[in-house]
Amino acid sequence: MPEVTLIYHTSRVAPEVFGVDANATCQTVTRWIPVGELFADPPIDEPAVLLVDESLGAQTSDVFELPVHVVVVTLDATSSEALGRRADLSMAELHDADARLSMLDAACRLAASQSTIARLNEIIARKDHEFREISRIGMALMHEHDRIALLHLILQQGKQLTDSDGAGLLFVETRTNGAPELVPVMYDFDSLPDIGLPTIRYPIDDNSTVGHTARIKAPVVAADLHRLPADAEFTGSIEFEQRYRYYAKSILSVPLLDQHESVMGVMFFINRKASRNVIVRTKAQVERYCLAYTEREVRLARSLASQAALSIETTRLYAQIEGLLESMVKAAVSAIDERDPATAGHSLRVAALTTALAEEVSRSNRGPYRDVQFTPKQLRELRFAALLHDLGKVTVREDVLLKANKLPAALWERVNARFDLIRRTMELDYAEQHERLCRSAPDDELGIERLDAELSARLDELERFRELIRRANEPSLLETPVASGLDEIAARTFRDANGDTVPYLTPEEMHYLRISRGSLDDAERAEVESHVTHTRRFLSQIPWTSDLKNLVKYACDHHEKLDGSGYPRGLRDTEIPLETRMIQLADMFDALTEADRPYKHAVPPEKALDIIRAEADAGLLDRDLVNIMAESQIYRQVFDEDWRTL
Repeated sequence: MPEVTLIYHTSRVAPEVFGVDANATCQTVTRWIPVGELFADPPIDEPAVLLVDESLGAQTSDVFELPVHVVVVTLDATSSEALGRRADLSMAELHDADARLSMLDAACRLAASQSTIARLNEIIARKDHEFREISRIGMALMHEHDRIALLHLILQQGKQLTDSDGAGLLFVETRTNGAPELVPVMYDFDSLPDIGLPTIRYPIDDNSTVGHTARIKAPVVAADLHRLPADAEFTGSIEFEQRYRYYAKSILSVPLLDQHESVMGVMFFINRKASRNVIVRTKAQVERYCLAYTEREVRLARSLASQAALSIETTRLYAQIEGLLESMVKAAVSAIDERDPATAGHSLRVAALTTALAEEVSRSNRGPYRDVQFTPKQLRELRFAALLHDLGKVTVREDVLLKANKLPAALWERVNARFDLIRRTMELDYAEQHERLCRSAPDDELGIERLDAELSARLDELERFRELIRRANEPSLLETPVASGLDEIAARTFRDANGDTVPYLTPEEMHYLRISRGSLDDAERAEVESHVTHTRRFLSQIPWTSDLKNLVKYACDHHEKLDGSGYPRGLRDTEIPLETRMIQLADMFDALTEADRPYKHAVPPEKALDIIRAEADAGLLDRDLVNIMAESQIYRQVFDEDWRTL
């Protein structure tokens, strides 16, 4: 019979019934215990056998609540019937003493086996729980790209896995002299909630636990930092304890290694606690509640360190990619500014105003957008879209993009040169007539005065014509009728040096001077408007990440109108996303208020808002967004700011 720790029995059953010595040790059974103690305090994992007979009576029902590794043996038919399948073995039909003793021996062996199985199941369950926790933590770390949030998550999970009071992360940095050192980046202590970030720096040497960990690239465990073994290869630093009046006893320190096995940093855990909720700051508290770190905590910490190192490295790469993307966007904006220096800063101002408007929408608690909330990632996507909304302008010809007046620069120079020629022709005609008059009638003073007056009148009229053309050449922000008198000027002719009859204004020049709004004719306007199509073509070729998947749509539809009169696709109302409406509004406001447009003068913000309100009243713009921008006056923070600082 194997050694069994406990056999519980009723009052009618005694060891002698089985021919066993109740006081025997290490031979058959170590202890025979009355059944009452079993129900008061069931064994957790010791091998146990319960001998049941009919004297158990009403307590039979309690048997069903016992752990499954307690082997139940019935001694009579009554108890066998009452317990049914809960009885593992039955002696009801056994009357021979040797047979009953053999059955008891089998019960003891079964109890030992089931106890072992119970312990193994517990170990498996704990391992499974640890595996699930590590997997869960790994998934959480993998999906977290915010550096600060990631570091917080690593420390919180590490403290929980190792039952630690405190934890910290230190990263390797290189000093100016080229020597590496460990710099604290985040500490988290239950007993020091306001610890902040220490300024202590640790060389990678054996004068501190973390420095030694980084040097040997392996975990370091100390049960008591104040009583290190004589053969310890490192010493404990007391700076932290002195600074924060915190007694550090047990410590576990693990290296963070990148994929090339280079040390990125060190993660440490301090003061493993017997209870998670206790405060362990003083020596007395630590001595009472703190435990040494075991192989289990080392294993879990190493696993977490591997995942943490990978996640930190991934986050760094993610930050580099985001920085690269940010630089690319800024480079694209710079290219637009270089192409059109007159509107430099426009994209930055539109992006700033759009983002400010989105934040104000998120704060709004009334109106149709009271439930709209923009996340930081959505704001970033919106900002990029606003920055790149005019990227396609790099394809527009400079003489069209920079056209300040209705007449192209070459035609205006030609008109000016023609009017100079007309003036010289008038002056030459006068000189010839004056010479003939002087030869034929040298004393005709009245005739000379008449010639002088005619020349003066003709020159004054010519300058009046030139001034009228100059004014007609200036673009208007709103629809204006064609300047009266242009047709009269175009009807005038003169003879050039070749004797050919030439009009004061050619049909081509009159075509441009008849432009009623802005400085562009239909063909030029179509070329400028094509920048939206080119913007879409350029941006669609970039493999944007999932959090920027809507950037192209937001950026390329900012010239659409709610009534369908916009371009290039003639979208209407709900077809235009809220984000695009905000870019549309910011774009129009900046175009009105900035003095950077070659075809117009800047208007004050209040006048710009009046124009925008009129557009909203006409059903072209989003009235609710206009109201939010006007009431919050968020445009002031952009209008009054130097765009170079945005």
